[in-house]
Amino acid sequence: MPYRRIGGAVRAAVYDSLTARDAIPVLSPTARIDGRLCLVTGANSGLGMAVATDLAARGGRVLMACRSGHHEARDDVRRASGSDDVAMFGVDLADLDSVHRFCDELRERRLVIDVAVLNAGLMTRTARRSRQGYELMFAVHFLANRIMVDRWLRDGVLQPGRGRGGVPRIVQVTSETHRSADPIDFDRFGEFVDFGMRDGLKYYGQSKLHSCTFAQELDRRLNPDGNVRAAVHAVCPGPVASNIAREAPVALKVALRPLMAVFFSSPVKAARPVSYLCCGPDAGSRSGIYLHMMRETQPSAPARDPAQGDRLWRASQKLVDQYDPSNPALGR
Repeated sequence: MPYRRIGGAVRAAVYDSLTARDAIPVLSPTARIDGRLCLVTGANSGLGMAVATDLAARGGRVLMACRSGHHEARDDVRRASGSDDVAMFGVDLADLDSVHRFCDELRERRLVIDVAVLNAGLMTRTARRSRQGYELMFAVHFLANRIMVDRWLRDGVLQPGRGRGGVPRIVQVTSETHRSADPIDFDRFGEFVDFGMRDGLKYYGQSKLHSCTFAQELDRRLNPDGNVRAAVHAVCPGPVASNIAREAPVALKVALRPLMAVFFSSPVKAARPVSYLCCGPDAGSRSGIYLHMMRETQPSAPARDPAQGDRLWRASQKLVDQYDPSNPALGR
């Protein structure tokens, strides 16, 4: 299982960089999405900022959904894209109350999303709890996205079958690490699991299995008869020279820096498959695409298993309902 330990993951990343061959075309700069409302989570740096910049440069109206305190990132995207139609919304995906407030704001402004890029991510050094007590990567990579999509569909912020220039698109940024994850433990679903530095990557991959399985199941539920009402895709951008491993020990970051400089993609290059799924004509007429870098493939068998997807949906629905502010039982 190459993605369970840092050494194996680095070797896999280097191998990907050396052997990757583009199988889908890089989008032409003339591919436009003028007027479409695009939301990108985790857009204040790295891959998310590169995606936000590209979508804005192509004429998209971009909403950068980030934790507070990153307004300079909005100005950077405006300058780099040449577009002033870039706004920033504050949201902390590790806090479900913040997620609901964010959804409330989108609803109250009567915004309708055409493209949603669920990009925000992190890899923790050791186990950490979200504000509601969940393992942090589970909360950010899966549960927050599950709740946001549920709210957007209910509130009309996301409208399957309708959209400027075609059906709405949802792009889940995930990782090939999902292939090495243990099966989802539905008996202890959502329970906090304590782990140390040795197992950080293992639980990162586990959270990405949740996100991959979610994307596949969301596609089945939104497009049950095969007619595409919403294009739901997932993508592993490959190794990216970003700050996702910002919590890694200093010595490890120093050791990785030269490898990242040579073998890891820049955020701009890594954004290409994401932009393809957001803007490419083919990705708007199909659903359920999984890209590993610029090559279409399939996620792992567990991720695309309909029975597992249904179990994930039903298990997570209990958590969605538990933190729903419209639920009178919550007393909020």
